[in-house]
Amino acid sequence: MRPGLQLKLGQQLAITPQLQQAIRLLQLSQLELRQDIQQVLEANPLLEFQEESDDEAQEADELSDENNDDYAELNLDEDRFDDSFDSEPEYSGTQASAESFEGGDDQSASESLIDHLMWQLNLTRLSEKDRAIAGYLIESVDNDGFLQTPFAELCTALASDLDAEEDEVRAVLKLVQRFDPVGVGASCLAECLHVQLSLLDPTEPAVALAIAVVSEHLEELARGDLERLTRKLKVTDDLLDEAVRLIRSLNPRPGERFSEGDSDYIIPDVYVSKRQGKWHVSLNAHALPKIKINTHYQGLIGTASKPDASYMRGQLQEARWFLRSLEARHDTLKRVASAIVEMQQKFFESGATAMQPMVLRDIAERVELHESTVSRVTSRKYMHTPRGVFEFKYFFSSHVSTSDGGECSAVAIQSMLKALMGAESPRKPLSDAQLAKILNDKGIDIARRTVAKYREGMGIQTSSERRRLQ
Repeated sequence: MRPGLQLKLGQQLAITPQLQQAIRLLQLSQLELRQDIQQVLEANPLLEFQEESDDEAQEADELSDENNDDYAELNLDEDRFDDSFDSEPEYSGTQASAESFEGGDDQSASESLIDHLMWQLNLTRLSEKDRAIAGYLIESVDNDGFLQTPFAELCTALASDLDAEEDEVRAVLKLVQRFDPVGVGASCLAECLHVQLSLLDPTEPAVALAIAVVSEHLEELARGDLERLTRKLKVTDDLLDEAVRLIRSLNPRPGERFSEGDSDYIIPDVYVSKRQGKWHVSLNAHALPKIKINTHYQGLIGTASKPDASYMRGQLQEARWFLRSLEARHDTLKRVASAIVEMQQKFFESGATAMQPMVLRDIAERVELHESTVSRVTSRKYMHTPRGVFEFKYFFSSHVSTSDGGECSAVAIQSMLKALMGAESPRKPLSDAQLAKILNDKGIDIARRTVAKYREGMGIQTSSERRRLQ
């Protein structure tokens, strides 16, 4: 044997800091994004607020009034969010007050972790047994996203209740752990971090090393003894530093952002309006502060001392990355919102009874994104429409078969049930069986227990309780 050189072509996904930042911004709500922008502005001197002229402020106020009073004449500047990235990108938007959006239903932007996971479960194709297992596991998750009960005890309980084997439970748990947020349902921190790393390319040296560290050397990493880790793992300092940075970019408490707190007023991310017979989607360009590159500090780079110039160039590069990540976030947001509106045009024309069945995969295929990315985009993002303000996730629902071989969405069925119960006789309310029969006569194949589930989900009492309330 003798040493030699060999060329090999291949493709792999490298998760760069820019990509990590873009993914993180993608899942932030409007309020969280404003807070994040504020923190970046305080930390980076190369970024600054862009002051509005009096004419721009007046135009923004007039536009806000139009959004509330006349949806048909809504006209936002969509050119600000084109696909091009200039050498000096600029993210634009003005501060909007919560009062501008009062007048609709009083909704809260908060959502529990279990609700978020159950929503994803309802959009996942599983057998009834696996769905029941997944529901049991989700309900066993605490606020931080970890299983409250040891896995062995869960298997024992599921074996008794559902006759489930340990391998079946483990397979379903792996599926749940890859829901958004990734890593939820883990039994410990090491498992949580391992699940998040498993979605990356294992052939990447830093990823493989990070997996080894969280699996076997997490306590040593927590003590900060990197020199000992370097000797034990027989790796270079640079490679270990890269793996450590990757581990620190992970989320040790995936359910934390869903913890209950003070309710936030909803600020729409996009506006939907009908112009010249077509539905249009416009980004809410006035919900966030305008920020731009500070040209004064940028001009000082060429005359500053070497250390100062090096620092300012680094800050300038980070500022450009941040602005481009913001543009990428809003480009993706608009693409997903436009696809939703395109698929749900009947809803905007006729209301909830015309809602079409739609799952994450339908939108993912339409915009050529992964389902997990669509899930991040649709979480805690809101759409301002002539019919009210709705969370993106509202438009996703499972379906029920019809007698002619078609499909009817769950949201449409709930709307029909609400209309039927709203028109019933106060002295003789309709039972679940009667409601199911009415829908069956209309060609919708639905069981009584499904009607009961939808009725309970809408917070409506049984027929006997509704009779007593009259």
